[in-house]
Amino acid sequence: MKLHLGCGRIKKTGYVNCDISSEVNPDKIVDLEKKLPFKDDSIEEIIIEHCLEHIKSLYELLSEMYRVCKNDAVVKIKVPYFSSESAFSTMTHVRFFTCTSFDFLDSRSPIHYDSPAIDMRVIKKKLHWRKPFKLFEYIFNLNPRLYQELFCWIFPARELEIELRVVK
Repeated sequence: MKLHLGCGRIKKTGYVNCDISSEVNPDKIVDLEKKLPFKDDSIEEIIIEHCLEHIKSLYELLSEMYRVCKNDAVVKIKVPYFSSESAFSTMTHVRFFTCTSFDFLDSRSPIHYDSPAIDMRVIKKKLHWRKPFKLFEYIFNLNPRLYQELFCWIFPARELEIELRVVK
């Protein structure tokens, strides 16, 4: 089974489209601040786009995602990048993300959170810009950490895309 969490009005074929709002007519009503209503090790892929920045209990949600995912499941995430105006422009955003925010989930990372509860390998990191600045995607994605340290407030990326692979 594949999940599209926080789907809003965008439905993806082949996924169980989940949202807290019945107004968007999801396949399943799901509150991401609570336990996910899926069995352990039952999910092969999760897509969650522009939703994590609204979650108050992020680590608990990530733990739940890990619980329901099978070994080798892929978790695809898109969030506003922390230096983007859009990261700050919505009052319901409760957190910000950098290109290293998800490294603490990866047991191979030096900043891994010492918890046996979650091990998700970072398999992709990509920053995205608006159309007139697409050249930046090639240049700055060569070394996102250098970009983040030196250029993120001068040429702010719009979005961060992360892919994680669940290790159990």
